[in-house]
Amino acid sequence: MDNNLFDKDNQNGDQGQFQQQPYQQQPYQPYQPQQPYQQQPYQAGDSSLEEPVTFADWMISMLIMCIPCVNIIMMFVWAFGSNTKKSKSNYFKASLVWMLIGVVLMIVMAGAFGAIFASLLEASYY
Repeated sequence: MDNNLFDKDNQNGDQGQFQQQPYQQQPYQPYQPQQPYQQQPYQAGDSSLEEPVTFADWMISMLIMCIPCVNIIMMFVWAFGSNTKKSKSNYFKASLVWMLIGVVLMIVMAGAFGAIFASLLEASYY
């Protein structure tokens, strides 16, 4: 019984020695320096950047969100309005999605608890 692990794949009888592969020379390729990365200069008048939502605007938005029924209407106006800033629009779109998830979970939970309660009432009649 042979305990040498290297002998299993060895064809020439060399004990644990690795076989060298012949060196294959690659064809000559002349050195070609790469072009350096050229960064675009800063342009102060870049019109694609949007002015951030101000602190006062957020305070007013939060105050309006405290008014029942008006808050839901204003969420849709701010989420899908054309003259609303992008960050504010994205915030209220995300808020609407979370509100929708909450409503769906409430419906599912109300149905589950209603079914449990109905089965308990039905069982108490017998």
